[in-house]
Amino acid sequence: MTLRGQFVLPGAGQVHVFSDTAALADAVAQRIAELVQASVAQQGVCRIALAGGSTPQQCYEKLRGLPLPWAHVHIYFGDERCLPAGDAQRNDDMARRALLQHVPIPAGQVHPMPVELGAVEAALRYAQELAQAGALDIVLLGMGEDGHTASLFPNDPALESTALAVAVDDAPKPPPQRVSLGMATLNAANHKLFLVAGSGKRAALLRIAQGERLPAAQVLDAEWFMDEAALPNRI
Repeated sequence: MTLRGQFVLPGAGQVHVFSDTAALADAVAQRIAELVQASVAQQGVCRIALAGGSTPQQCYEKLRGLPLPWAHVHIYFGDERCLPAGDAQRNDDMARRALLQHVPIPAGQVHPMPVELGAVEAALRYAQELAQAGALDIVLLGMGEDGHTASLFPNDPALESTALAVAVDDAPKPPPQRVSLGMATLNAANHKLFLVAGSGKRAALLRIAQGERLPAAQVLDAEWFMDEAALPNRI
């Protein structure tokens, strides 16, 4: 069940609250399917950036069962850890296992971040690839307990960069080296969808509701999908 109008986040487009993560993941999968169909119908292509994390993984497992025009979809990634190709902790590897190996999407239309080259070189190359692609149609995002999104952490200089993709050298979570879509890229996307679940996110959501500009709050006009466990006790 979707509960509307009971929680307000400054700068958000819409807020949807669900009873649990399964209902949340199902709703996001249906929303993605709707947006993909519309984008392909309008322009013949849909460019979507995937997020890492357990809640997005549940969403991908539901999404792979939906009939979508995968031949017209291009897959990008919101961020990536600087780990060797094929490492199980990489977001692209999780996406492959949960979704990409199950759907008929051409291999050339999956665009992983080349983080095995190091954060700086990978960010430069990915920015060039994004410049050629144009604005993303859909970006999926999570939020950490500190309010970070993608790999844009509070007080990191990368937040201020106007680059399409940015190198992160000192992330507070391991590994410290990462690559992230820049804030300008996130805000330029046609549709931004946040997936936020669990009681560990309550404090950050409360801070955003009270007006604090944590990194997630700097993504404007996004649709927020959250479960009841993430809702702050007071607003």
